Amino acid sequence: MARVRPLENDVESFANTMISILDEDQRRLFLAAFSDYLGYGGATRLSEITGITQQTISSGRKELRSLKAGEYELPRTRKTESGSKRIRAEGGGRKSYAEKHPEVLDALNSLLDGNTVGNPENPLRWTVKSTRKLETALKDMGFDVGYTTIGRMLEDMGYSLQQNRKYTEAGEPDPDRNAQFEFISKECARCIASGIPVISVDAKKKENIGDFKNPGQEYRRKGEPRLVLDHDFTKEHAIPYGIFDVAANEGFVNVGISADTAEFAVESIGNWWHLMGRERYPDASEILITCDGGGSNGSRVRLWKYKLQELSDFTGLTFHVSHFPPGTSKWNKIEHKLFSFISMNWKGQPLSDYQTVVNLIGSTTNNQGLKVKCILDDWNYERGIDISDEDFNRINLVKNEWRGDWNYTIAPRG
Repeated sequence: MARVRPLENDVESFANTMISILDEDQRRLFLAAFSDYLGYGGATRLSEITGITQQTISSGRKELRSLKAGEYELPRTRKTESGSKRIRAEGGGRKSYAEKHPEVLDALNSLLDGNTVGNPENPLRWTVKSTRKLETALKDMGFDVGYTTIGRMLEDMGYSLQQNRKYTEAGEPDPDRNAQFEFISKECARCIASGIPVISVDAKKKENIGDFKNPGQEYRRKGEPRLVLDHDFTKEHAIPYGIFDVAANEGFVNVGISADTAEFAVESIGNWWHLMGRERYPDASEILITCDGGGSNGSRVRLWKYKLQELSDFTGLTFHVSHFPPGTSKWNKIEHKLFSFISMNWKGQPLSDYQTVVNLIGSTTNNQGLKVKCILDDWNYERGIDISDEDFNRINLVKNEWRGDWNYTIAPRG
């Protein structure tokens, strides 16, 4: 009677089911017996299905023949010192490629030398070369090793895949860099202790408005990703300008739609004062502002100081301003106390319209009790406004004795 060959799907299902419930010795004998049943090419099929090598199946066939002849006895389950059971003896199994060829680690290190970022004394290092390129290079050096094995060796050596991190400051640091940090820290502590509002201000990255990809992930049903446009071409942008109240742990964001100008920056501060600051600090007569050294609120921007003077005259507030040194904007409080949480809150969500931006920013919070208020500013701010020497000289500006270009006070006129 002719043997009925099982269907391919049945073979795969049966083999994988049995492999999942058998131990190492039993798998080997089972695959040997099953390959004999399948006939010619059976070992190859089972190797492809299960991932177990044909050499292992061949060893199983030899054991099976010996077992039938009474020349082979199944090994008993061994107990370890801890009492746990194991099939394979301690130290059994195939040795790793690195154990067989320890010189491969020196060769791998030599390839990574000069292509590794970070302090070599650090236990965590990372490579910028791919494992496939390293595989090619090692084979050229006489090592027959695959890229997956190289990946495991790299992990054992303390390497991992990592993205670039913005850390190194561009250009030569200012000699007064650290001293300015200390000055700002002392001024902030003095003002907070005296009940004077301290605000950290900055403009967040300009965001595209539309059904575009937003970095990050969100939980959705499997196989149902949010579909967005494949190109980020748009004329509509959101420009969030933030004010972070350091003592109150509160944020205010003014979302502009036209341009990040000095006028927009000062208008954002004015909006914060009228909508939040005035209520929290009804007796305040002065405010300390910490901000970056460049951008719309830069230390050299005339329009920034001119508009602050107008706001000072209008509100009667005296503004003490301290700029962070060039290239140190990441030390500004607003970056890691407000903007980072906004980015986490809207990750993976397309900023389809301005109202969505406002709602997502306004709902931002953290486990330290952060509260955020957000409004839309649809005013069209003009670019390139020049302030004449005559108008600039009328600003009631007093420079601090320490680095007056970074630290100054603007008080109401008259």
